[in-house]
Amino acid sequence: MTLPTALLEPTVRRALAEDLGTAGDLTTNAIVSADHRSGFDVVARQPGVISGIDAATLAWRLLDSEVQVDVRLGEGASVTPGDVVATVFGPTRALLSGERVALNLLCHLSGVASATAGLVAAVAHTRARITCTRKTTVGLRALEKAAVRAGGGVNHRFGLHDAVLIKDNHIAIAGSLPEAIRRARSGVGHLVAIEFEVDTLEQLAEVLADPDLVASCRAVLLDNMGPETLRQAVALVGGRLVTEASGRITAQTAAALAETGVDLISAGWITHSAPVLDLGLDA
Repeated sequence: MTLPTALLEPTVRRALAEDLGTAGDLTTNAIVSADHRSGFDVVARQPGVISGIDAATLAWRLLDSEVQVDVRLGEGASVTPGDVVATVFGPTRALLSGERVALNLLCHLSGVASATAGLVAAVAHTRARITCTRKTTVGLRALEKAAVRAGGGVNHRFGLHDAVLIKDNHIAIAGSLPEAIRRARSGVGHLVAIEFEVDTLEQLAEVLADPDLVASCRAVLLDNMGPETLRQAVALVGGRLVTEASGRITAQTAAALAETGVDLISAGWITHSAPVLDLGLDA
């Protein structure tokens, strides 16, 4: 789940530059002497799952390499209120100037991990796995997808570049779902996976009736289907394709969908709308 520093650093540097601007931390630099040193604890205010500790650490260390971070509860760890996630020690100016960026990233990514963990727990009695989507915060996709893994979920495609997902607009332009699949298969390499979306059993049956179309694809996205329709769809597929359910997934609805036998349940809100996990920096 750990992301390479080379991937993290541009994002963290942009966040620091946005906050510090051209003049730096006016408040801290005016009040705190350059040689002052301090120690603080990163403390959980509510229960959840941690993600983004490496990004938070980097925010402080990019400001001053003398900052030391002792991680107590790392990526994927569960926390309860009062738990010390990490202790930071070093030049006070760097600790205070980097606090907001470090906590913004840590709280948001831990919120993603916590939201994912909630859905994972809701379907734990089934074989279904929770996955994210491309509905991510601009500039934070890799970090948010790592946070999904920290919460026990799995990743969908990372972008338009690494898999094919045929949706309704593609189908409308191609003229039919079978034609869209044929065009996709002929237009991408043999190692590229193809998934197609359907919202009716009739659409699904049209593809399943042609063995060549089935062989061209890896997965089917069963969109906005209720539990009974979804159960019928899974039975029709009969293991020939990976089955994925999507559409208004919540902790309350996920269990019933998972019990249909579907392989994956995808939810966009766990990345784009997850509430932050409340974490603070205490002296």
